[in-house]
Order: sequence, then C-alpha cells, then structure tokens
Amino acid sequence: QVQLVESGGGLVQPGGSLTLSCAASGFTFSDYSMTWVRQAPGKGPEWLSTISSSGGTTSAPGSLRGRFTISRDNAKSTLYLQMRNLSPEDTALYHCVRGFRGDPIQTPGTQVTVSS
Repeated sequence: QVQLVESGGGLVQPGGSLTLSCAASGFTFSDYSMTWVRQAPGKGPEWLSTISSSGGTTSAPGSLRGRFTISRDNAKSTLYLQMRNLSPEDTALYHCVRGFRGDPIQTPGTQVTVSS
C-alpha cells in the first residue's frame, strides 16, 4: 500500500536551517508529482511547494521562494524540503503529499518547532 514517512523535523533556533525527508513506498514514486504542506495548530493546511514527477519543475508561493527548496531523488523514492532562515512562524506539522495541493494528507507528518 502507499506509504509516505516524513522525517527530519525537530527543534531549531530562529535563523536556522532544516532539511525534511519523505520516504515513499508502495507506488511508483517517479510517476507522481509530490507536494509539501504544513499545518500549524488551529490553522488549515498551507501549501509549501510542489515538484513534478521528473523533478524538472517546481512551484511554490512567492512568500516562501528563496527560503524553502523542494527536491526529489527518484532513485531513492525520497522527497526533500530544505528550509532556511526559519522563524517561529514556521512552527508546524509538515506533511508530504502524493500529488498536488488539495490532495489528501495521509501521513502523521514531522514536527518542526522554531524557538530560542
């Protein structure tokens, strides 16, 4: 069955960096676009970035471009999200999604907490 497992979250100081990973199994990873979203307490899901199946095309909201970079390694069936210059507003549960923004979130996520 489809399985997506995020990792790499944790506690980081403001201004710090973190790279999240999402290991995929149970489907042909290279056939699907992949997306990162996050959800802060009391808020709805926020789209962070999407990458095409080949990795050749990425998209992200303008507010995050330059700070968050999505990438993938199809040979390893793994999706990544590099995050830099983190602020407390980035504190949230981060999820990878098979497909696009609006597709179901079906993972437990990895918690990122930005605090001094």
